Amino acid sequence: MIYQNDCNLEKGQNNNRMYQHDILIIGAGLAGLRAAVEGVRNGLNIAVISKVHPVRSHSNAAQGGINAPLVDRGDDWEDHAYDTIKGSDFLADQDAVEIMSREAGDSVIELEKMGVIFSRGDDGKLGTRRFGGQKIARTFFVGAITGSAILHVLYEQALKYGLNIYEEWFVTKLIIVEGRCQGVVALDIKTGELHLIQAKAVIIAAGGAGRVFEPSTNALICTGDGIALAWNAGVPVMDMEMIQYHPTTLAGTGILMSEAARGEGAYLLNSKGERFMETYAPDYMELASRDVVSRAEQTEIDEGRGIDGNVLLDLRHLGREHIESGLGYLQEVAVEFMGVDLAEQPIPIRPGMHYIMGGIKTDSDGATSINGLYAAGECANVSVHGANRLGANSLLDTVVFGRRAGTHATKYVRDISETFIDEKYLTDERNRLQRIIENNGGERSAAVRNDMARSMTDGVGVFRDQNSMEKAITSMSDVMNRISQVSVDRKGKIFNTDLVFALELEFMVNIAWSVVNAAITRQESRGAHFRTDITDRDDKNWLKHTLVFKDVNSENGVRVETAPVTITKWKPIERRY
Repeated sequence: MIYQNDCNLEKGQNNNRMYQHDILIIGAGLAGLRAAVEGVRNGLNIAVISKVHPVRSHSNAAQGGINAPLVDRGDDWEDHAYDTIKGSDFLADQDAVEIMSREAGDSVIELEKMGVIFSRGDDGKLGTRRFGGQKIARTFFVGAITGSAILHVLYEQALKYGLNIYEEWFVTKLIIVEGRCQGVVALDIKTGELHLIQAKAVIIAAGGAGRVFEPSTNALICTGDGIALAWNAGVPVMDMEMIQYHPTTLAGTGILMSEAARGEGAYLLNSKGERFMETYAPDYMELASRDVVSRAEQTEIDEGRGIDGNVLLDLRHLGREHIESGLGYLQEVAVEFMGVDLAEQPIPIRPGMHYIMGGIKTDSDGATSINGLYAAGECANVSVHGANRLGANSLLDTVVFGRRAGTHATKYVRDISETFIDEKYLTDERNRLQRIIENNGGERSAAVRNDMARSMTDGVGVFRDQNSMEKAITSMSDVMNRISQVSVDRKGKIFNTDLVFALELEFMVNIAWSVVNAAITRQESRGAHFRTDITDRDDKNWLKHTLVFKDVNSENGVRVETAPVTITKWKPIERRY
C-alpha cells in the first residue's frame, strides 16, 4: 500500500509532482472502495482521494442494513424491484432498478465471502429485518453498524491488492481536456500544497450533500463536493428537488434513530398515545415509505398532536433483552444524548434531512456525459431511488453501482493512452485559492453556511409551496452574493481548515442553487417533493426527471430541462400503504 501523501514531493516547476494513475476515485466510502476493489483486482493502478481517512467516510454511519431478495428465502428480484419503484413514486428508471434488484443477492453474498460478518438468526442463516415500503423482510444487517462493517471489509480488500491512497486531500477542480476527464487539481490539506493528479478515468464517489440543510443526520463532511465538481464541469444533475427526510431523528440533535427500530416493531405515538400511522398508512403502519411517515409525523406536529415539536418512538413492548441485543447502539444513543432508557420510556423524534435522491446523472455503468468521468453512490443519480428511497437500498446502490462503475472504467482505460496535463490548470487553481485566502474582514464561512442551511430547510422541507420556494430562491441569491466576501482568517498553509470550509461552502451553494431551481420547476407533488399548493401527482405532465445544467449565459446561472422516465413493465398507479 502506498500512502501518496507521505511521499517526498519532488522539487520542480511550482514545487509540484505529477501523480499518475489509471483510475482516480474521489471518495473512499462504500461506492468508492467497491469501485476500487474492482480496479485493483484487475491489476490497474488505482488511487482513492479522500478529505478524511477512508474508514471515517460517511458510509460508516449507515446503521440499518442492505436489501437483497434472496431466492432461498422465498423472495424474488421482481418483488424487490416493484417495491423500489413504488417507493420511488414511479420516478425511478425501471431498467436501472431491475439491474440493482437482479444483482443484489450476489452482491450481498460476495460481501459475506469477503468477510462481512452479517447477523444471523437462530437457524444459523443470515438474519433479516423488514424495512419500510416492503412487505417482506429482505434487509440483511450487522447489528446497527452495517455500513461500518462493510466499509472496513472493503477497505481491507482494497489494501490487500495495493490501493494507493491520498488521505486528507481535497479535490478542488476536475480537469477536462478535449471533452475527456483527465485528472484533478487537489489540495494536500496537511501541507497546503496544490497538485495535479492525472488519470485516464475519474470516478466520483464523494457522497451526498446533507449539510446543505440544517438540521441533518449527515456528518459535517457531507458537503456535496463531488456533485458540485461534476456540475461545474458541465454534467447535469438530476432530480435534485428530491430530498429525503428520515422520520426518526433524535429531538434537538439530528442524530439518526435507525429504521431498524421500526423494522423490529417500534411504534410511533402522538401526544394522545395514539399509533397515528393507522390513519395515514393502515396496511404498512410505521413501515410505510419514508416520505409518507415523515409527512404523517409533521402533520401530527403541525396540527397540535406533537410534544414540543416532536412525536414519540416507542420500543417498550419489545422488552429490554430484545432492545439491548438487537438495537444496542440505539439504546446507547438514547441514554447518552437524552437520558432515556428505551425499555422504560418512549423517546422524542421528528423528521430530519437524511439523503438526497438527486445527483450526477449517470447511466447504469456510472458513466456521465463527459468521457472518462463516472459517478456512483449517493452523489450519483442512476435513478434507482426516484422521488423516495427505500431504507436499506442506499447500501445496495453503493455496492452494485460502485462495482459497475469500477468494471466499466477498467475496460475504458485499457484503450486510453497516456496524456500530460498542462501546468496552467494548476497555476490557475492556485491563483484562485490565493484570492480566497487573501479575503479579509468579511463574514466567516460558518455564518453563511448556517443561514443557507436553515433557509433550505424552511424553503424545501417536508412540506413546501410556491411561496416557501421563492423565499429559498431569494435567500440563496443573497448567499451567493455573500460568498465572494467570505473571510479566511487563517493564512497559513498547513491544515488550513478555514480554507477548506470556504471551498466546501462554494460547493454547497452550488448544490443549494440546483435544488431550489429544480424544486420550483416541478409543478406537482411526488414522493419527497410534496407541495401544499399542488397536492396531486401529475403523471400526464410530470412523469419525468428534472435536469439542472450550469449555464453562465442564463439570467440565474442555470438551465432546467426535463427527461423521460424509463418504464419497463410497471405502470404508475396510486401509491397506497
